[in-house]
Amino acid sequence: MGSRIVSSGSYLPARCLTNADLEKVVDTSDEWIVRRTGIRTRYHLAEGEEPAVMGIEAGKRALAQSDASPESVDLLIAATNFPDMICPGSAPFIAAGLGFDQTPFFDLKAGCSGFVYGLAVADGLISSGMYKRVLLIGHEALSRVTDWSDRKTCVLFGDGAGAVLLEPAPAGTGVLGSALYGDNSKAFLLHLPAGGTKSPASHSTVDERGHYLRMEGAGVFRSAVPMMERATRGALVAASLTLADVDWLIPHQANLRIIDSLIKRLKFDRERVVVNLDRVANTSTASIPIALDEALRQGRIVAGSVVVLTAFGAGATYGAVVIRT
Repeated sequence: MGSRIVSSGSYLPARCLTNADLEKVVDTSDEWIVRRTGIRTRYHLAEGEEPAVMGIEAGKRALAQSDASPESVDLLIAATNFPDMICPGSAPFIAAGLGFDQTPFFDLKAGCSGFVYGLAVADGLISSGMYKRVLLIGHEALSRVTDWSDRKTCVLFGDGAGAVLLEPAPAGTGVLGSALYGDNSKAFLLHLPAGGTKSPASHSTVDERGHYLRMEGAGVFRSAVPMMERATRGALVAASLTLADVDWLIPHQANLRIIDSLIKRLKFDRERVVVNLDRVANTSTASIPIALDEALRQGRIVAGSVVVLTAFGAGATYGAVVIRT
């Protein structure tokens, strides 16, 4: 037995920021943002809104779609890089909001690859027989760690959450194969310098803006494309499939130029690639489940479709999972 996704859900905050809105707060332009990233709008939490609410709402929608009760869930995995609190994370707050009682939970941190990593972990736990029903949520409040004085990065990120519910499935259905990788030599391509035990919060870390996400854009671009290509091909080998068998590709929604370069390297049909980056921007661990949920609800991805989910992220982590919906 393996596992399959039986339902999905997603959530975006109400507050939408256009490129024109950003022109008022930082030295940028709609033309520059679209040309460099492909992004036109993004959604951000309002001041005072708790990030866990996004994961709660996405989880509720995934449960409602399959008529699953909170009591029927055996495990909650919350994939995020920036939890509500460093300790205890986000998972306990999401579990409480979903009405879970004594259901085990944990946060999973693997950069923007967190959802893909989480899907592989959930599949392994279900396949082992340890759990029968796992709720996996990818959620991120990147607006809370964005440096608004950095015009190159502040335009990239959005907030949001996506969720999937997994259950046991016969072999040959559901999750067909996965491939996970890591390259620790690229640990600083994306990082948040301060706030951990290596560099605890202090007046100097605040003055040095060490509590905001930093990114080496050129290095990310050079690494992301070959990483996602390798992961995609590796997962297909694990699934005993080829690119010709794939109906849809859902890459991490980081940058349209990265996605287009990946498609070119894979020689994959652009019309069969799910892209919502222009509307929601880079939501990190939430990007793939939000895109997957949208494509399922729109009827683009249907029962029996073979879909590749591929991502890269801080660490550097990268990986892919092949599923049959």
